Amino acid sequence: MDEDEARELLRVERDRVQQLLDDMAQSGLDNRAAASEPGDMTDSAEPLTSEQTDDAVAGALRERLEAIGRAEQRLASGTFGRSVRSGVPISDDRLRADPAAELTVEEAGQARR
Repeated sequence: MDEDEARELLRVERDRVQQLLDDMAQSGLDNRAAASEPGDMTDSAEPLTSEQTDDAVAGALRERLEAIGRAEQRLASGTFGRSVRSGVPISDDRLRADPAAELTVEEAGQARR
């Protein structure tokens, strides 16, 4: 994969994840404001559960942004497209599916076990 394609894939992924995070933050603010309004509340745990879910999803999105940042650093240093564990090339198909991939498919499979 050439550098321009990698840079564009990372830019698009960063924009996508940042938009999701921004949308999530706005939705969370809206939900929390609505939960504070007077009215019937049938389940007092529902707002807390919703907040915890939102916080967990937002945390995962921030972790994804960090992974994208690491991939951008690898691109700048000339190591993009190689496993951070073994140095083995990561397939272009995998990088197109996940431009922040740090491991080969095989290594990622081993890490899940």
